[in-house]
Amino acid sequence: MSPTAVNRSAAGSPADEAPVILETRGLTRVYGEKVPVKALDGVDLQIRKGEVVAIVGPSGSGKSTLLNLIGALDRPTAGEVIVDGTPLARVRNLDRFRGRTIGFIFQSHNLLPTLTARENVEVPMYELPLRPAQRRTRALELLALVGLADRGDHLPNQLSGGERQRVAIARALANSPSILLADEPTGNLDSKNTADVMALLSRLNREQGVTMVIVTHNTEVAAAAQRVITFRDGKILRDVPMSNELERELLELKSSPLGQAILRGENLPPALAELAPRLHELLEQV
Repeated sequence: MSPTAVNRSAAGSPADEAPVILETRGLTRVYGEKVPVKALDGVDLQIRKGEVVAIVGPSGSGKSTLLNLIGALDRPTAGEVIVDGTPLARVRNLDRFRGRTIGFIFQSHNLLPTLTARENVEVPMYELPLRPAQRRTRALELLALVGLADRGDHLPNQLSGGERQRVAIARALANSPSILLADEPTGNLDSKNTADVMALLSRLNREQGVTMVIVTHNTEVAAAAQRVITFRDGKILRDVPMSNELERELLELKSSPLGQAILRGENLPPALAELAPRLHELLEQV
């Protein structure tokens, strides 16, 4: 079952004139001193309000480093990050800014095991001037939004993996963030729960215009986005709009056993041998 693709014609889809909500300029991150490693190398990027953008690439290509920098979890060696018109370098209290502007979804849900689903969703709201009753009402509304209206009093160990990730999504939305960052949000889920979570994220984008940046190794998840940005060696290799079904099907072919066989050049049916070099070239560009 493939994840649900976002509806590009829906209200949640960004028009060409939508404002830029996230921008990086010459973003660079170097780790180490004696043997410096350049995890990001002069990345220039713009993401518009309401977009769903997938970040893909091999391990070590700079994907998670990018997410940490635009999420104000780390500081760049050079360059700048601008979120919703605010340069992060000028923000005095990054914790407060992050808590009110950016929502995070991680591969591991990171729910507090001694708190109920509702209480976990309430945690980010302590940054806001809300009364306990207001926090409770907001948390219950968000749990209903993600399809868990009847699970608010359950502890994380009483929930399935897919349900725990839905609680994590509700928590990420607690403070109505300008942008949602997801690092391998389906990495620990089976195919059915992956499809369910992506359908939920697509619905949030479609109905509420939530801007999302999703780091993933799953090409089916990437195919559900509006843009796919490929990183390699700390740089943007490709930035491709997913404007039609054929582009999404190419991504799915790349992740399939046949696509992997074409890329490796082995175990191909004789009928494909003549076409294999061209198919290899095509899939490498996806």
